[in-house]
Amino acid sequence: MLGFLYKGGVLVVPILLCSVFALTIFLERLIRFIRLRRQGRGLAEKVAAALKNGDDKQARNLVDESDSPMSKVLAQALEVKDQSQETLEAIIVHATEEEVRGMSRYLQALATIGNITPLLGLFGTVVGMIKAFMVIQEMGGKVNAAVLAGGIWEAMLTTALGLAVALPTIIAHSYLVSKVNQSEARLQRGAITFLKAVMAKEDTRKKEAPKI
Repeated sequence: MLGFLYKGGVLVVPILLCSVFALTIFLERLIRFIRLRRQGRGLAEKVAAALKNGDDKQARNLVDESDSPMSKVLAQALEVKDQSQETLEAIIVHATEEEVRGMSRYLQALATIGNITPLLGLFGTVVGMIKAFMVIQEMGGKVNAAVLAGGIWEAMLTTALGLAVALPTIIAHSYLVSKVNQSEARLQRGAITFLKAVMAKEDTRKKEAPKI
């Protein structure tokens, strides 16, 4: 196998390195998404219920006990829950965007690998073809079809290898992007649940306030 890849030239090495980096990024992000989803499941609903019951301390404890994007968004929201609705919404939007950026880490690198590996393969093929035709020229054009075919298939090895790396990398990138979008949607739903609880508590407080 190594001898087969060796025939592809020096550009086989960076293509293989790209495949290792792509696999590492995919597995790291996948494991992280699985862990984060388990940690933040149902947190917004529990915090909202605590707020509706007037138990701010329990709401804070629930947020502190969790280590998830949802808990980080709600932690910042709890700090300003008594301020104006515009301020609260701005803080939630900013916190959500910050967590989404964290979840999207390394995805651009994965997309870059998916884009450059076919180009590396094509470059290797072009270099190999140039070498093959240089040999033909040196031999004065007296070369049989077997020799010519051998040079061509060796030159095209890098293109095949580049495509073999790029295709699963692009699929992995699309899959992880969908996971980020799903996580963002969960954060937004949790933020809405939190806002509804805060507004409901505020309405109750206004109704219970003594009229002057």
